[in-house]
Amino acid sequence: YQRDRILVFVMALGERDIVKAAASFAAIYLGFPIIVDQPLDEDEIWPDWYFSVDDYDEMMQEGIEVRGIKITAIEIDVPIAHGPAFEGEAIRRAEMYVEFGGGRSTACELVNMVDSDDITDGKIEIIGPDIADMEEGKAYPMGILIKVYGRKFQSDFEPVLERRIHYFMNYGEGVWHMGQRDQNWMRISKGAQAAGFTLNDLGKIMYGYFKKEYAAIVDRLEIQLITDQAAVEKLLDEAHAKYQSRDDRLETLRDEAVDEFYTCTLCQSFAPTHICFVSPERTGLCGAVSWLDAKATYEIDPVGVCQPIDITEKNIIDKEKGEWSSINTEAAARTQGKTTEVCMYTMMDRPMTTCGCCECILAMLPECNGFMVTTREHKGMTPIGMTFSTLAGMVGGGNQTPGFIGLGRLYIVSRKFLPADGGLGRMVWMPKELKDQLADQLNERGKEEGFGDNFADMIADETVGEDPDSIMAFLEEKGHPALKMDPLM
Repeated sequence: YQRDRILVFVMALGERDIVKAAASFAAIYLGFPIIVDQPLDEDEIWPDWYFSVDDYDEMMQEGIEVRGIKITAIEIDVPIAHGPAFEGEAIRRAEMYVEFGGGRSTACELVNMVDSDDITDGKIEIIGPDIADMEEGKAYPMGILIKVYGRKFQSDFEPVLERRIHYFMNYGEGVWHMGQRDQNWMRISKGAQAAGFTLNDLGKIMYGYFKKEYAAIVDRLEIQLITDQAAVEKLLDEAHAKYQSRDDRLETLRDEAVDEFYTCTLCQSFAPTHICFVSPERTGLCGAVSWLDAKATYEIDPVGVCQPIDITEKNIIDKEKGEWSSINTEAAARTQGKTTEVCMYTMMDRPMTTCGCCECILAMLPECNGFMVTTREHKGMTPIGMTFSTLAGMVGGGNQTPGFIGLGRLYIVSRKFLPADGGLGRMVWMPKELKDQLADQLNERGKEEGFGDNFADMIADETVGEDPDSIMAFLEEKGHPALKMDPLM
């Protein structure tokens, strides 16, 4: 009973003798670990039960962790109100003091698992100018690095906590956060700045809520908030490598190989009727929640934003379009009844809903019998006469809009990219930046589909034109496969 219910550990200080040793092992028998401040030989150490820590500040932390004591009543001393009630608060440009990212400046966010020796619990470090040193109305770089150590923490949990940055930042009154990875966007309101809010306060909010909500797996947490351009760019290089390694884990996973997909409702604070359905070959439309991430999220929090959905044979309605009765039931339950049917593998018939966190927006281009896609970073016009922001305003917010859909970048080169509509062969236009990024994967997938060795060169971009006539002439010259497919409409 004492071992399981009485969360006690013993710090045995000073020289050891036979009496102290006997008392120590009596305490261990009762279930209480012993930490001594004297050096021990290797054969005297009993991991997690009898061991030495010579740093007295570290000794208390080690005892708390080894005994599984979780401190969740953390005071968050900041000059603004905070809590879930402030989720969904919008900060318009007129109300904004400064902003970070969103295509206006360099930004990224990263969670890294580290060893216990490489982290100081509760440390918040600001690298670069703070809010008080910034000019009103300007955009500044922002790098967010969160180091995590936990005895039960796994590297698979990194992206799970990374997406919670979105949650916890939005808990602050006068703080607004959108997006993820290197697509994040933040604003601080004039009201928060006038109240004396600093980046250190932002770190306090995140630290407090991470330690409270993830006490079971997070023992120590350290935060860096970086506004120095060179330092942000250095972090961005590290982040890109980490993002790529996470994405590569999904390379061999297939939708047909699993019995469950997962929901993700993380963005419902801004789009209450939006729901993502995440499969091995389709990330969430933010691009940051893969099937493995959603699975890990469910393991950490079985009643949270990611829930498993049975997609076994008994629930299939339409295999080609990717419609399951179980997905329809979940969609109706979690969108307040607004969306009652969803098809995973088509954009033309009851597609998945879209919210403003999407990396890209795909739209049909009927004049060219294909699809065009644009990104948050592309500020120019598109062949359908709308920019990304205009499209996001039309199809975002949890809307189900046949012919339009939000998606993550890597879904474009997935083997399950809208197969019921013709798949990758329908792709006729995308921004050059996106085409350059995905060129190797586009060519590889194009070759698999029988489109030749250089499919990326068959896709038009803004250098070819931004009107259907220019694009159509280019497609005819290249012999694009979309021109031989059945009409979209």
